[in-house]
This record gives sequence, structure tokens and C-alpha cells, in this order.
Amino acid sequence: MSLTKFESMLKTNSVYFFDLVEFEEIIVHYLDVGKHSLAKKAVKLGLDQHPQSVDLKLLQVEMYVFEGEIDKASSLLKKIERLEPSNEEVFIQKATINSKSGNHKAAIINLEKALTLTEDKVDVWSLLGMEYLYLDNFDNARLNFSKCLQADYEDYSALYNVVYCFDMEKKHEASVIYLNNYIDINPYCEVAWHQLGRQYFILEMYNEALSSFDYAVLIDESFIGGYLEKAKTLEELERYQEAIDNYLITLELDDPTAFAYVRIGECYERLQKYEAAISYYKKAVHEDPLLDRGWVLLTNLHYNEGNYEEASYYISKALKIDEDNSLYWRRYSEIKLKLNFFEEAVSGFDKCLILGDDALEIFIALTDVLSFLGEFNDAVTVLFKAQKKYKNSAEIEYRLAGLFFVLNKEKYGFAHLISGIKIDYDYHVILKEIYPIVLDNKKVQKLLRDYKKAME
Repeated sequence: MSLTKFESMLKTNSVYFFDLVEFEEIIVHYLDVGKHSLAKKAVKLGLDQHPQSVDLKLLQVEMYVFEGEIDKASSLLKKIERLEPSNEEVFIQKATINSKSGNHKAAIINLEKALTLTEDKVDVWSLLGMEYLYLDNFDNARLNFSKCLQADYEDYSALYNVVYCFDMEKKHEASVIYLNNYIDINPYCEVAWHQLGRQYFILEMYNEALSSFDYAVLIDESFIGGYLEKAKTLEELERYQEAIDNYLITLELDDPTAFAYVRIGECYERLQKYEAAISYYKKAVHEDPLLDRGWVLLTNLHYNEGNYEEASYYISKALKIDEDNSLYWRRYSEIKLKLNFFEEAVSGFDKCLILGDDALEIFIALTDVLSFLGEFNDAVTVLFKAQKKYKNSAEIEYRLAGLFFVLNKEKYGFAHLISGIKIDYDYHVILKEIYPIVLDNKKVQKLLRDYKKAME
């Protein structure tokens, strides 16, 4: 009735009288539904009719804060505090201003004052908890959120925040104890069972986690999060078909997600049901074409099956989404090698190095491809770069030896060959694979024989 009357007044430019309570209800309603312009009009008209109302003035402070007019809000708060120095809302609004300004310690001081003045402490505890979170003071944050729960055991927002504090401090065992105590009091809370399962999962106590998630979905058969976590736990227990069944339940309860499709595909892959895995990976990328993980899983499956052209197609999709992922470029080069596209393989390995993936196997693979292409000087350059990071590597020394012999620089070839022999004599067999002509060299054969005799 009050809302209808108020909106009618605005449309007709008439002036109706509203008592103080009506104005407060109108303003709070508009704030709750996000109609701030109407709330602002209601505050103005309310103060025109009730200019001495502290409650309306506090709502005006709230409007100032929302609009970012902090100076006006602070000035009005000082006036209100002189009128009612024991009004807890004054200190709550002060704390709000402090918090928005990043002064969380001052906000806490004002909230502590409000706590001594108010009978409704729960909202203040909640605000205090948030301020301590901003300061990464998880102990005090948890203490205040716990007080909220003691006052109302169905305050699930506070419960999530308590568990979040435990998580941030990695106090998972303590979190388990807290949640079990909470469940003793509120045993039919699916949220608590779900959170308890999460803690057991983190602690790798998978059977206990599974039991917790079972209770969560038993209490609420439409609890999607419970089924998802249960499925993940079943994966860890290598019960892949049961995991698939639970992921499928989530698809029945809500719109399909690429995440669920991917997990189902991975379960089928572990069950060696590759056609089913491919089917679900394709569903995942259809649902979310920008899911590079889906494209890569398709790549790997086809690569392992020897379908290199298909793998090439899918890895190109992944690289279009994330061209700065060196692991994708590694796979790209491996595929190109299988397809005998050696220049493309070189390009991929070069990209890995540019992106900072300077693993020894990248340098070696790039060197071997360049050698195959006859780009011996480029191969030497790559190995010298590798040598700066990987000292005393037999893989590098033998390859440098082989390259220098091929380039007719025997002096350097023997120097690196001797270095390689000292590091790992047996590894000289690599020369037979990549530089067989070197082993035909009589001097090389003699050096290897002499060293072997010396070892005996």
C-alpha cells in the first residue's frame, strides 16, 4: 500500500504524508531491489516531512556512501553522532566508510564500538569477520563468523566463511573437527556434509570424503555440488564407472557443462573405452569451443592411437585459444615429427624456447631435427645455448662431438667426445643413431677402445 501510494505521488506530483516507519520501509525496499534513484527520492521526501529523523539521516548516509560521496557521508555522520552518540548504526556506517577507503583497522575499531551498543550483534560479527578477512587475519575472522553460527546454526554464509578461513591457513584437520562438531548439532545440513567431504578430500581421506558426499546428496537429492565432488572422489578411488554415473546425474539436474563432459571423457579413457571418451570430449568442445583442455585431450587420444592427422587438427584448435602454452607447442612438434613435417617441428620447438620452456629434451629434440635437415651450424648454436644451463651433460657433449666431426672440425669433435666419455662412456652409442659416420672414424674407434681398457 505504501509503495503504491508513493509511486502514485511521484507520477502525479502530488504530496502525500507518510509516517516515519513507512518511509523507512519504502527506502529499504528500493535499496534491496537495486532501485537507488527511487530510494534517493524517498530519502529526500522523507527528510522534508521528518527533518529530525536520525534513522532517515542514516539512510541518507548510506546513499552518499553508495554514490561515492564520502565527504558528505562523513560530515553528516558527525552531526548524527552529536545527536545520538550511542547509536550503533553511526559506527557501522563509519566502519563502512573506513572499509571503502581501505582503512580496515579503523573499520574494526568502529565495529567494536558498535558491538558494545547493539543488541543485534550477529550483523556486526559478520562485518567484523569480513574486515579481518581483508587483513588476512583468519583467526579473528573465523572467531567472528563462528559467533554468527552460534547465534544461528543455519547461517550457511557464515559456515562457508569459517571453512574458508581454515582453508586459507591450511588447517584442514581442525576444519574436520569443527565441521563434525557442527554436524552433531545440525546433522541434516547438506552444506556441512559437503564441506566436510571437501576437507577429507584435501587430506586424501577419500573413503571418508565419499561417505560425507553420500550424506550430502541423501539429504538433498538435487545437490549438484555434492554429486560433482562425489564423482571426483570416486575417480580418486579408481571407481570410474560410478564416477561417470554421478557426473551424468549432474547433467540431468542442470544444463550440461563442458567440465562434466570432460571428466566423463577422462573416466572413459581410464576405462580404455576410447570411442566413448572421444564422444564426450567432442561434447565438451561443442559446449565450450574455447575450452583448450578439451581440444588437447582429443589431441592426446588421437596421438596415442596413431591418428596423427586428427591430432594435428585438434592441437591447432588448442593453440588458437592459448598460443603461449609451451606444452601445446611440444605436442605440436611431436605430431609434426610423426607426419615428417620437420620445418614445422623446428618452429614448434623454437616457440617452446621463446616461451621459456628450456627443458633439456627441448634442446635435444630441436638439435636432432636440425641435424636431420642438415642445418648443422644451427644445431651447434642450439647446443651451446643448452650447455650454458646444463653443465656436464653427456647428451650435449656427444651431439656436439658428432656435429663437429660432420663439419670437419675434428679438433673440436675430439674435445667434446672426450668430455662425453668422461661423463658417461656407455652413452656413446647415441652416435650410432644420429651420427653413424663418426663411429666409422678409425681415430674415434681407437679413442673409445683405449678408454674402455683404461676403465677395466
